[in-house]
Amino acid sequence: MSISDGNFIDKLRSTENSRIGLYALLLAGIVFYLFPVETAVMTMFKTESAFARTLPFAPPGADGFTLDALATAWNTLRPGLVNSLLMAIPATIMSALLGSLTAYGLTTISWRGQVGVVVLIIAGIFIPYQAVLVPLSQFWFRVLPGLLEGFINTVFGLITGGNWQYPSRNGYVQLLQLSVTHAAYGIPICTLLFRSYYQSISDEMIEAARLDGASAFSIYRNIILPLSLPMFAVTLIYQFTQVYNDLLFALVLVNEPGSQVATQRLAALTGGVVQSFNTTMAGAIVAALPTLLVYIVFGEQFAKGVAGE
Repeated sequence: MSISDGNFIDKLRSTENSRIGLYALLLAGIVFYLFPVETAVMTMFKTESAFARTLPFAPPGADGFTLDALATAWNTLRPGLVNSLLMAIPATIMSALLGSLTAYGLTTISWRGQVGVVVLIIAGIFIPYQAVLVPLSQFWFRVLPGLLEGFINTVFGLITGGNWQYPSRNGYVQLLQLSVTHAAYGIPICTLLFRSYYQSISDEMIEAARLDGASAFSIYRNIILPLSLPMFAVTLIYQFTQVYNDLLFALVLVNEPGSQVATQRLAALTGGVVQSFNTTMAGAIVAALPTLLVYIVFGEQFAKGVAGE
C-alpha cells in the first residue's frame, strides 16, 4: 500500500470520527430539548399517587395511568382556546399586512422624513409591555368610551336618545380591544422584518413597472406581494406565537370570565394552594397545541422565509 493510500484512509477515518461525534452531539441536543416535553407527557398520564412514587420522566404503570387530568385540562381550557384563536388570528393578519405595507412605503418609495419614521418604528420595538399598561387601560376603558359615547349620542341622538354607552363589559368587545392592541404592538417588528426583506428585492424590476405606468399600489399588489410570501410565513408564525402566548395584556384588558383567553385559564388552572402536577402538565400541553400545530404545518415555509428564499 502506497503512502497516498494510507493518507486517504487516515482522512476517511478522521471524517467518520467527526461525523460520529457530530451525530452524538445532535442526539444529545435532541434529548436535552425533548426531555422536559417527555416529562410533561408522562406526568400528564399519571395519577397523583403514581406521580408521588415514581420519577417524573418515568412512564406510568398500569395502576397509575389516567386520563382524568387531560380531561380536566381540556374542559377548562377549551373556551380559552377558542377565545385565543378569535383574538390572535385577526391580530396576526393585521400586524403582518400593515407591517408589509409600511415597509413597502419605507423601502421602495422615497419621501421626506423617511429616516425619522424608521427610527420611531425601531424604537417602538423596544417599548416594554409594562410601560404601556396604565395608558393602555385608560385609553380602552375611559378615553375611547368617552369619545365614542359623545360622538354617537351627538350625531345619532335622535336614535340613541342620548343614552348610548360603550359596551366595555362585553366579552367580545374586550377580545377585540386585545386583538387591536396586539396588532398595533406587532406592527414595528413586522415592519422591520419586511423592510430588511424588501431591501434585497431588485430595484430594476420596480423601475420597469413604473416605466410601464404602474401605480404604487399596483406595484405592491402584482410584484411585491407575491415576492413577500416567504416573509409573510415568518411574520405570521412569529406574531401568532407572540400574541397567543401573551398573558400580561390579557390580564389588563379582559376581565369577563367568559372571554378569558387560554393563558388566563392556564394561569387559573395552575394556581392554588395545592398543586396538581398532572393537571398542570396536561394544561400546558393542551395550551401549546395551537402553536405546535402552526410550526408543524408551516415549518418549511418558515425556514424558507428565514433563509430568504
